[in-house]
Amino acid sequence: MKETAQVLREKGLKVTPQRIAVYNMLLHSTEHPNAEAIYRTLEATNPTMSLATVYKTLDFFKHLGLVQELNVGEGSARYDAQVHCHPHTVCTVCGCVSDLYNDELTDLHKKLSKPLDFEVACEQLILYGKCAACKKAEEEA
Repeated sequence: MKETAQVLREKGLKVTPQRIAVYNMLLHSTEHPNAEAIYRTLEATNPTMSLATVYKTLDFFKHLGLVQELNVGEGSARYDAQVHCHPHTVCTVCGCVSDLYNDELTDLHKKLSKPLDFEVACEQLILYGKCAACKKAEEEA
């Protein structure tokens, strides 16, 4: 918690229990939750937190570069505290969103900038398909 508070202070944010809770959840999650999922997870331990607070907090974090917002084609954005450029996979069956660490795809923007003669700041590559669990369930059915 102390490290999270320090990160928030360094970004010029007022440190509140709600901001610490939201950021800690994202730091320790690999699920790329949306605002509603974050709220549902944290409401029991943060009874003063509202869904509006979660949305405002995520917006602050996004603009300060503490989280990245992912639009994976759903009705609401997903959030990731890993802000470095990296690709994601989205299962079209169960909806899970996962980080994809693959040397060929990681830092794709650095590999393409020169051949494209285009200065790419960052890319957001999302691959859609079936995750291993859904493929297995389909094969067993």
